[in-house]
Amino acid sequence: MSEKFDVVFIGAGPGGYVGAIRAAQLGLKVACIENMKGKDGKSTLGGTCLNIGCIPSKALLDSSYKYHETQASLAVHGISVKDVGIDVPAMIRRKDDIVKQLTGGIAQLFKANGVAHIKGTGKLLANKTVSVLDEAGEQTLYQADHIVLATGSSPVEIPVAKVDGEFIVDSTGALEFSAVPERLGIIGAGVIGLELGSVWKRLGSEVVLLEAMDTFLASMDQFIAKETKKTLGRQGLDIRLACRVLGAEVKNQQVHVSYSDKDGNQQSDVFDRLIVCVGRRPNTDGLLAADSGVETDERGRIVVNDFCATSTEGIWAIGDLVRGPMLAHKASEEGVMVAERIAGQKAQLNYALVPGVIYTHPEVASVGQTEEQVKATGNDYKVGMFPFAASGRALAANDTTGLVKIIADAVTDRILGCHIVGASAADLVQQVAIAMEFGATAEDIGTMVFAHPALSEAVHEAALAANGHAIHIANKKKR
Repeated sequence: MSEKFDVVFIGAGPGGYVGAIRAAQLGLKVACIENMKGKDGKSTLGGTCLNIGCIPSKALLDSSYKYHETQASLAVHGISVKDVGIDVPAMIRRKDDIVKQLTGGIAQLFKANGVAHIKGTGKLLANKTVSVLDEAGEQTLYQADHIVLATGSSPVEIPVAKVDGEFIVDSTGALEFSAVPERLGIIGAGVIGLELGSVWKRLGSEVVLLEAMDTFLASMDQFIAKETKKTLGRQGLDIRLACRVLGAEVKNQQVHVSYSDKDGNQQSDVFDRLIVCVGRRPNTDGLLAADSGVETDERGRIVVNDFCATSTEGIWAIGDLVRGPMLAHKASEEGVMVAERIAGQKAQLNYALVPGVIYTHPEVASVGQTEEQVKATGNDYKVGMFPFAASGRALAANDTTGLVKIIADAVTDRILGCHIVGASAADLVQQVAIAMEFGATAEDIGTMVFAHPALSEAVHEAALAANGHAIHIANKKKR
């Protein structure tokens, strides 16, 4: 038996590394186990989020948008640009440099906070023991008073479109194209599909998204979802709903895809590359010994309570391994909550106020309940909306697509949800999330002073509109 720790985290993604740092800050002896390697073959921290997910995809989204804006949107400002080109390998190198900087930063934070970084694959055994298998095949056992499972998730594979890493790829492979595909097919029109589709569409691909569900972004507020679909359609994304892929075969360096359409008719299409992004599954394979005492559900997720504790004392699980949305920020805050509870604090999370964002342009962001969810409760409610087309700051920036929608209780005026499609939606929705955390009403936001001119004034006006007090649009007459 090797060294004993107060807490061992298995996984150094946004849940594990953040939780480990917080636990160390609280005076606990902490280790964090990670087996991931970067593109250079060396051990890396940060998990999917920093290495092959959130951060690299946003780097490509930003680069591709700047290219598109230079090509298509600068003339209105009086700026003329000729012979605009894109160097895809340089764009990929920039993405890799950002990843390297951030993951290296975590290593420095581990050192600064005294977190032991253990390289290898961790497995939970009985009696709060963790087995770590290193790349040389040697096994080391560690014990801890508390063990936190934080191994994240991986892309779901489908038999009808097997990933080959070249012509048919998953979300990781879609971050590594060396050239712009002429025609790009994407299976899945969810968050990942839309973001990756946006990257390569801006760079010149003809993009087709095949979505099995007949409702676009079914979990989102449907008014916002419909506005988003129209906007992305105008940008050239061909989103086909109720299309079930039947097979994908590579022939003559192209991917031939067969699928059934919304009417049940069999169709076919040909693409230069195909991205499969139909969801993610928790990484529990090989994580739990048979006698570990940890229970999983029918979807392979680890069963936990509201505080991420499993039924086995001292064993916790967070992030994509457990119930709730698979979001890096949700995992991070669960890591902090668990660290603080281990240290004896009464930390908790408000799962009702976890924001969700799609980083297309315009961005799509939401927090709280959708109108469909509120309507299902049977309670009376009111809605305030304000379009960015009426925002002076949005007009000045030539970025007027979208709107802010605020839903409030008809009796108490408390804000129940906020949904935004528009520029900087991710940052704007957080303002409302903070207000909701403190039980704010639409009137509370309406009486606050917002800087002018700013995109956030749209939040202000939407809150005013909920009570029929909007200034810069006509208010709807009450029935």
